[in-house]
Amino acid sequence: MKCSLPAVAGACVLLFGAACSRVPERRTASGVPLSGPLIPSRTTMVTAWEFPKNPLVDSALDDSRLSADIRWGFRIFMNTPGEAARFTPSKVSCNNCHLNAGQREKSLPLVGVAGMFPEYNRRSGRLYSLNDRIVDCFLRSENATGASEASDAGVTGNERKTLPSQTSTEVLAVSAYITWLARGSEVGKNPAWRGQNVIPTGALIPVAKLDPQKGASLFNERCTSCHGTDGQGVAVGDKKPGPLWGPDSWNDGAGAGRVYTLAGIIRYSMPYLDPGSLTDEEAQHVAAFIDSKPRPVYPFKQQDYPTEKLPADSVYYPRR
Repeated sequence: MKCSLPAVAGACVLLFGAACSRVPERRTASGVPLSGPLIPSRTTMVTAWEFPKNPLVDSALDDSRLSADIRWGFRIFMNTPGEAARFTPSKVSCNNCHLNAGQREKSLPLVGVAGMFPEYNRRSGRLYSLNDRIVDCFLRSENATGASEASDAGVTGNERKTLPSQTSTEVLAVSAYITWLARGSEVGKNPAWRGQNVIPTGALIPVAKLDPQKGASLFNERCTSCHGTDGQGVAVGDKKPGPLWGPDSWNDGAGAGRVYTLAGIIRYSMPYLDPGSLTDEEAQHVAAFIDSKPRPVYPFKQQDYPTEKLPADSVYYPRR
């Protein structure tokens, strides 16, 4: 079979090899059993920082610019506010949603997804490249559109007004890392583990019938040990969950600003110490509670869904 990918930060396509075959890794270096190439969804806090593929210790990477970008992309992924400050006025990292650096089952894993781009994006009504998708994550989940209000030390006024583009060095680095995660994957074949963070259509509750107060009770009972009663996160050593609402959280144009999308994340990857223990209904009530909270405003919402119907769970969007 012949396979190819667009060049990313040089020649990421070379990392895929010609055979498009992969021998699944069964355990991490420290012995944690894997689910295919991924950390299993139901594991303990002990595996929180386990990585089946870690470019910082991969001896196959060299001192080339591409290898440096892959390693930096991993660091950005793990500590986005620290490594990509000019595009991250929020305190949210990619790893807060894509657990184990995008390598955990049922936690929006990114292993093998690079070969699916370009793909159609409903929100924008056009084909998206991988870099387009990463830019969107910076703009929305990292609230890059609020960068003019950033107060990080060392970030200049001009940098604060800069928005990410497909060729921004940080975007290229993250793209290089995600492309590296797709080594050996078949181009154009959707990974089996993609799209699993979805509430079944038959289990969806109309948004108007969801109860944020019930969600608040569930949140206080099941979520505060990690997220705190204020939703801003509880520090565990030098690690801390990203804020779920407020000025340091994702903005209201992010994917997690959609109730059903957030409910799918909660349903299958949370609570962290007992993932999958909430029901479809409970996850939706919790999501309704979190998405009833204030957060930064995405200023370009009027440009979203130009050809598609506005989703029913887009609670931050004016109905049209």
